[in-house]
This record gives sequence, structure tokens and C-alpha cells, in this order.
Amino acid sequence: MKRIKPAFLFLAMAGITAAPAQAAEWPNKPITIVVPFSAGGPTDFIARLVAEPLSKKLGQAVIVQNKPGASGNVGYKTTLSERADGYTLLHNTVGMQALNPLMYPALNMAPSKDYTTVGITGTMPNLLVVNPDKVKANSVKELVELAKNEPLTYATFGMGTSPHVYGSLLQKYGKFSALQVPYKGSSNAMTDIVAGQVDYLFDSFTTSIGQVTAGRLKALAITGQNRSALLPDVPTLKEAGFESVDLKFWFSLQASADTPAPVVSELRTAIFEITQSPEYQKALEEKGAAALPTAPDVLDTFVREETAKWEKTAADIGIEAR
Repeated sequence: MKRIKPAFLFLAMAGITAAPAQAAEWPNKPITIVVPFSAGGPTDFIARLVAEPLSKKLGQAVIVQNKPGASGNVGYKTTLSERADGYTLLHNTVGMQALNPLMYPALNMAPSKDYTTVGITGTMPNLLVVNPDKVKANSVKELVELAKNEPLTYATFGMGTSPHVYGSLLQKYGKFSALQVPYKGSSNAMTDIVAGQVDYLFDSFTTSIGQVTAGRLKALAITGQNRSALLPDVPTLKEAGFESVDLKFWFSLQASADTPAPVVSELRTAIFEITQSPEYQKALEEKGAAALPTAPDVLDTFVREETAKWEKTAADIGIEAR
């Protein structure tokens, strides 16, 4: 009988055990979370909040890297160009997930095919704010009535962003028209609304609450289903009579679609456990956000159904491919 040389036998055995060994060894180097927007906003804040506990669970450093540009598309494509090995994750938003593919068809974006969601990291409401010296409205209904009698302007961060979506829905269901004034980001829009250059804005809770508590802006309503403990006197849009405007703006961590299944499973379990922890939930609540723990076995269904809601909303307000 022909003997198998020891070297050959070693290689054959290595081939048999290679795949499980690789899965067992993950992660063996730092993991990067790509944030497709600038530092300071809610997408960045939540990514940094989840990075620390994720690092502890996986035993590796988790680095947050900002790759802003083109309404999040730069970060999306940057992450997609990396190896699908679980070492580069995208911190996505429902806006990018549902609306960017509609608005930028030339980029051939297909989030449901390009990426697999490994966890819902949280949800952040927007505040409908006005300059109290310029806009004499103490409620959403008063703002709507004012807009029906005189031309108003509202700030956005461009087509498809949450200020644009919420602002358009308010016009649709309030039966009025207002002029959209697009800005590059929250800080620019905030500067102008405080200065009285624009009339109202749906801004993220995190970046607008400081101006509200300082009295420079007045909050008329909050998106989402519940009031915030930080601004308990501010009603929800549903309470203000605009139930149809209620949409959750959520954030998710995603890995490239070809990432090995054991890696995806480990990430899903880790993020679900993190979002259930009281420490994580408290840290979000202190910024006006909320955790949205979503179990691994229902994660794909959640993303699919929520994305469909935003796609329908896009059609309702006339967002079309550019």
C-alpha cells in the first residue's frame, strides 16, 4: 500500500478543518464601523455608543470611521468595497436603506442584496421646531393654519432626509404648501432657523434639544409614538392630530451580504444583547433616543416591513429617481 507522506497528510487535514477554524478565530483583529455621515449627528453618536460594548463582547477594538458624502452613499460604497469578512460594518439609516436606492438609481444600490443586517442599534425621533420670535404658533395645528395663509419655508438636509420626509408628510396631511430650503447638515440649518432665516424644521432630537431648552427654538411636536421624558410637555404628532406622519427613524449595523454565516450569527447575538442592556438603553435615553432590541430570528422581517413603509411614504410624497 502506498504510504501518505506526512506533509501531504497535514495539508489534507488542514483542508478539512480550515473553515471551522477560520470561523472560530473571528475576530482576530480590530473591527471598523463606517458611519456614512459627519461626526456629531445621531448616526455617529449611536455608532460610538454601540462600539464600546461590542468591543468588550468580541474581545477586539471596534473603531468608528466617518465617511460622509453624497447623502451617505460614499460610506455605503466604501464599506461594500471591503472584504466580506465581518471586519468592516456599515452603520446604516432607514433613510439610506429605503430612499437612497430610489433617488440614485445610477449607483445601483440594493441594500437588501448588498448587505445583511446584524442589528438594530436604536431609533431617534425628530422635533418639529420653530423660531418663536418669527413664527407665532404654539401648536402643530396653529402652524398649519398659519401656513395656509402665508408662505412659509422649512429646512431640510436634502431630498430623502428625515426633515424632508416629515416636512413633506406634514404638508400632505395638513393640506398646505411650503418652500423647502436644503442645507448640507443640521448645524447649518440650525444656525439659520435660530437667526429667523427659515420658519420650521424637523431636526433630530439630539441636535435640537439644546436650542429648545435654551428658549431659542420652540418645539411643537415630536415624531414617534411616545413623548420624551426630556421634554414631557411636547406632544407627539399623533397627539397633535397627525397620526399618518408617524414613522420610526431607525439605525442598523450591517455587514456585506457574503459575510460568513457564523460571523453574522455572532454579531446578531452580540448586538441584540447590547441593545437589551439597561446601560445602553439609559445612554440612548439621555440623548432623546431609544433602544429597539430586535431578536435575530425576526430581524430580517423587521427590516423588510419597515423598509416597505418608508418606500410607500416616498411614493406618497413624490420622491422620484434623479
